[in-house]
Amino acid sequence: MSGHRPSSRDKILAAAAELADIVGPGNLSLDAVAQRAGVSKGGLLYNFPTKAKLMQALVQDYLKTFEDALSAKSTGDEANSLAAYIELSAQECSQKQPSAAGVLAALAEDPDFLNPVRDFKRHLLDRLKAENPDTAKLIVAFLVIEGLRSMKLFDMDILHEDERNVAIAYLLDQAAAQ
Repeated sequence: MSGHRPSSRDKILAAAAELADIVGPGNLSLDAVAQRAGVSKGGLLYNFPTKAKLMQALVQDYLKTFEDALSAKSTGDEANSLAAYIELSAQECSQKQPSAAGVLAALAEDPDFLNPVRDFKRHLLDRLKAENPDTAKLIVAFLVIEGLRSMKLFDMDILHEDERNVAIAYLLDQAAAQ
């Protein structure tokens, strides 16, 4: 078995993700990321010349991880990509989320910051549409999930856990009834 050593870029991204979970993306400092990753600040700046570039890479890494999880969950004979999307998203929404301050700060620094997210969501919606015959049901499910994500991101989630569970169960029932 060959031991794959993570690159300095991978170490930096892992350290940044861990710190963002602890202190929130808005409070992330390049010095703290470099220290946690065990690299020099120069090494960090070689890979990510600005905090905005580091944040962009974190978003792209997150999108790839979500896509990989979605692909893994929606393969096989009984695969249902809509149900997989709902389940993964619901699981993510149930976890503690950092505040939106980091996202807003990154947007202020670079208005194009969310373009990869927009592109990913459009591609995801198109993929789900191609795999699901009931477009109306799909779009309603997509909007509910994205609404739950947005409420969580902006700390506006006023739903009780049982209310959120009712919505998710309903969406999963609808996804199974294709």
